[in-house]
Amino acid sequence: MRRTYRRPGSGFSGRNRKIVIGAVAAVVLGGGLAVGTGLSSASTFCDGLDEQIRATQQYMVEQRAAPNAQTEAILANRQAVIDLINVQKAQGGCEGAQAAQPPAAQPPAAQPPAAEEPEAPAEEAPAEEEEAAGDVVCAGSTVTLSGEAGAPAASSGTFPIGTRLKVTNLDNAKSITVTVATTSGSCILLNDAAFEEVREPGKFLIRRAVIERVG
Repeated sequence: MRRTYRRPGSGFSGRNRKIVIGAVAAVVLGGGLAVGTGLSSASTFCDGLDEQIRATQQYMVEQRAAPNAQTEAILANRQAVIDLINVQKAQGGCEGAQAAQPPAAQPPAAQPPAAEEPEAPAEEAPAEEEEAAGDVVCAGSTVTLSGEAGAPAASSGTFPIGTRLKVTNLDNAKSITVTVATTSGSCILLNDAAFEEVREPGKFLIRRAVIERVG
């Protein structure tokens, strides 16, 4: 009866060798899967930190655009948050882990220059007021002397004392304004001084006269 001897080191059959090879392949494949998953997780981690930095910087820009009493404290706090996130990026092996600076605030838009108000026109010096024309009275009346002396004045039986009357001699265009000082029986009589201002030489009667009540 023959005995069969197995060569040393040949303890695995063909079937056993296939099982071992399959197991090794599984280990290698599983390790590669773990490495890939780790890289994917690291990328997601870094992207999340970058997004936090961008959101914080945008918040800082909005605070600068509408500042209030708490703005400086808020900006300092948010900058500290960005610095902490950058530390986490450095520890996690993320690229670009340098300290991020908040974006500079946009300069305020230039305001258009205020329109200059037009200068008010210089007021003209008031011209000397001409004596306003009055109501024509005593139409058709002639004017003569009362014979009274003194400063130019008039007497009248039509108008009360104190009334101002303007007499114009149409023959020489001379006129005088006098105040009624006394009473007479005519519409108007001029005293000697007033008559001399408007008379024609050698005449003691003004036939063509215009009498106006003024004031």
